[in-house]
Amino acid sequence: MTIPLAIAAPAALAAAAYITAKTQLDYDFLLIRGLITAHAAVAVRDRKNRVNLFYELERQATTKSSANREFLVYQDKSWTYKEAYEIAIKFGTWLKKTYAIAPREVVAMDFMNSPLFVFLWMGIWSIGATPAFINYNLTGDPLIHSVKSSTARVLFVDEEIKHQFSQEVVDKLGAADVKDGKGSIQTVYFNAALEKEVLSVRGVREPDLSRKAGRLDIAFLIFTSGTTGLPKPGLVSWQKCLLITGFVPLFLGLKTSDRFYTCMPLYHSSAAMCGLNTTLVTGNTLILGHRFSHTTFWPEVRSHRATVLQYVGETCRYLLNAPPQYSPTTGANLDTSNSIRLAFGNGLRPDVWERFKSRFDIPTIAEFYGATEGVSATWNLSSNTFASGAIGRNGSLSSLIVKKQIALVAVNWDTESPLRLPPHNYCQRVPTGQPGELLFKVDAKDTFAKFQGYFNNSAASEAKILYNVFTKGDAYVRSGDVLRWDKEGLWYFVDRIGDTFRWKSENVSTAEVAQVLGMHPDITEANVYGVEIPHSDGRAGCAAILFREGVKDEVGEELLESVAKHAFAGLPKYSVPVFLRKVGEVKVTGNMKQMKAGLRGEGVDPEKVGGEKVFWLKGGRYVEFTRGDWEELRGGRVEL
Repeated sequence: MTIPLAIAAPAALAAAAYITAKTQLDYDFLLIRGLITAHAAVAVRDRKNRVNLFYELERQATTKSSANREFLVYQDKSWTYKEAYEIAIKFGTWLKKTYAIAPREVVAMDFMNSPLFVFLWMGIWSIGATPAFINYNLTGDPLIHSVKSSTARVLFVDEEIKHQFSQEVVDKLGAADVKDGKGSIQTVYFNAALEKEVLSVRGVREPDLSRKAGRLDIAFLIFTSGTTGLPKPGLVSWQKCLLITGFVPLFLGLKTSDRFYTCMPLYHSSAAMCGLNTTLVTGNTLILGHRFSHTTFWPEVRSHRATVLQYVGETCRYLLNAPPQYSPTTGANLDTSNSIRLAFGNGLRPDVWERFKSRFDIPTIAEFYGATEGVSATWNLSSNTFASGAIGRNGSLSSLIVKKQIALVAVNWDTESPLRLPPHNYCQRVPTGQPGELLFKVDAKDTFAKFQGYFNNSAASEAKILYNVFTKGDAYVRSGDVLRWDKEGLWYFVDRIGDTFRWKSENVSTAEVAQVLGMHPDITEANVYGVEIPHSDGRAGCAAILFREGVKDEVGEELLESVAKHAFAGLPKYSVPVFLRKVGEVKVTGNMKQMKAGLRGEGVDPEKVGGEKVFWLKGGRYVEFTRGDWEELRGGRVEL
């Protein structure tokens, strides 16, 4: 029987629409197109010896249609591509003439977000040198270690954070390390007078030979948060930069007319690669915030007419918990008074996702998951509720490709490593929808091609690689994270393996915190862990403290103030414990490892801590944490 065309055509269209929705082929096309374009860009630029992204700044600055377009906006000032290019050339010339910075030499920089950060960075690239971005929260030994491990002989420091450089820090940086054969490091504070000196220089563009580099050469160094000890310099290759800048603009649908707002720190890969580097390639405008504040975030977004904003998960929660802002003239609620079409970032929690979109009228969320030193990433572009809360998404076609490159494996929680079972001692894939550690496949004979690891630290790099995972001779890189991938192709973050916990968008090392606290004269031992707090993203730091005998029974204001000062002096702000728990003993396992599971389970709930006193950080000092305070936290009326 022949089916009339009037019936067959709509039925065919409906069937096609159903298949497309079910298989997500349109979404897969977006992913695959972006990946092919990115890999092609790497190959072409590598062949032409144009991997250095300074050439993108130069291209935009010397192209008639983009030369006078705004490249950088900061507070009440802006710079076109042409202006930024000319300033970068001046910085490069100055670096070469004043400090004899040579191609491929590492130059350390410790800066808050500012135009100066951008111009110095671009100036370093302009002469073929390599910037190392130091986390501006670091102080003391972590700061010294980071700068020294970068191998830089010159460190440029933002005048705004000069106070973090004690004379002891400067002296240690300036002392030559005879044992390791490393020379002294010169610390240079970048004040207004020095900036004026640089801008007075006649810039001379270095020849292309100075910027000669291959795809696997270093673009810059970005440091880990020190989750397993002191921070390590993650090696970010030109290949990784080009893959990101080749993929992200197509995936997000970025246009030259877009105005990209970020107040995330440029020393992080998200703002550096996904923000500024992507802006260079797209040719749009980067609006740079000095640092995150919920009081300045939306006013900057509105006043600079941003169309895309960048976030980390905690950012969105803080913005959501902040009171509405009202127009001083009309009294209107300004929550939805913005031009944002897309919010882009990582770490947006499922419980915040839809409320954030709704309150601020944001049509689309683009969430990703990845690590600076990682092999790959997951991506989720969501304009409806289907993929809400997911850190990644794959349709039927891209799933087939992904399955050849990644694996989710069962975890041995006693050893905090992938579970291996006899007779072959291979790892075990978890069933669809079940949590497992994410592993990335690499070539066992050339792991560096995909995984560059850590700079000058082959031991740490090799420790991330597993061999003989599923078959003899194969190799995978560990992520250290537990994820799950459901039958609809959606990826969800479950947890971080180990004692490390996330707080204020940073990874906090319990070992580092315990070591610093243990150096306080009145603390015998500290057991540090993260605790879940109602209405808070990540885990708040808590330290179970065993005080010395003389102060064991009475912990007064003077002692608590001393502990707070000690913690702030030796740790980045985000690592300072939010809570202290005074304990009578520190429980250990048979092999003398501190037991944390019970403490984590009890948290700081007064009904569970067994009558032990808990203190919390308020106004820079520790005060007693009461049942009333707990009820305030439970009600979401307190922001940590």
